[in-house]
Amino acid sequence: MTVNVKEPAQLFRIEPRWPVALAILAVILSLALLPGRLTLFPTWFPYVIGIVVLAPMVAVKLTAAKTRWLRVERTITLLFFVSAGVGTLANLANLIGAMVRGSAEVGGLRLFMSSIAVWVTNVLMFSLLYWQIDRGGPEARANKAGTKPDWLFPQAGAGEDVPPDWRPTFVDYLFLGFSTATAFSPTDALPLTSRAKMLMMLESTISLATIVVVAARAINILGT
Repeated sequence: MTVNVKEPAQLFRIEPRWPVALAILAVILSLALLPGRLTLFPTWFPYVIGIVVLAPMVAVKLTAAKTRWLRVERTITLLFFVSAGVGTLANLANLIGAMVRGSAEVGGLRLFMSSIAVWVTNVLMFSLLYWQIDRGGPEARANKAGTKPDWLFPQAGAGEDVPPDWRPTFVDYLFLGFSTATAFSPTDALPLTSRAKMLMMLESTISLATIVVVAARAINILGT
């Protein structure tokens, strides 16, 4: 007689969301603390956006319908990137336009604080996008079900210096977004796909315009 023994179902792993939540809260707090920013949107707008992005992450942690909320989380994150990207570009264009017009309301300190807000938002939105699209997303990476990678991280060739089941998490993508916005080029993680290269080019361009045009002008005004 043959006895069929069922193998235990493989545990579906969920990547912790607390680093993502901390990054979002830190950006919201920094935007709230920056005085006198020049922006096209009301002061409460970042808080609403932050709550909308954080809500499905909390639901992933607290509810049993994780697969459904993971899809919702992915959709909202992608929509956040599009809306935040349009808003960032609009704010940047507004700042540059005010500088060109020589508006009296744009002092050095206000211009500098506004440039910090644009730069920080730029880093966050691209970090979230990188985290969601690389290798199929965080859960696809955690369960080794992802597609080919968009970025090659140095840990992939570190051998015994990293755990055998190492995979990139949000902190790695946050560093990728930060270094791209700071160095205007790849640092430790190399882009492997066309979409990764195009996204890094876009992030670098926004960061370059913010630092070289807006922040530099603000420092020049403050220096005089």
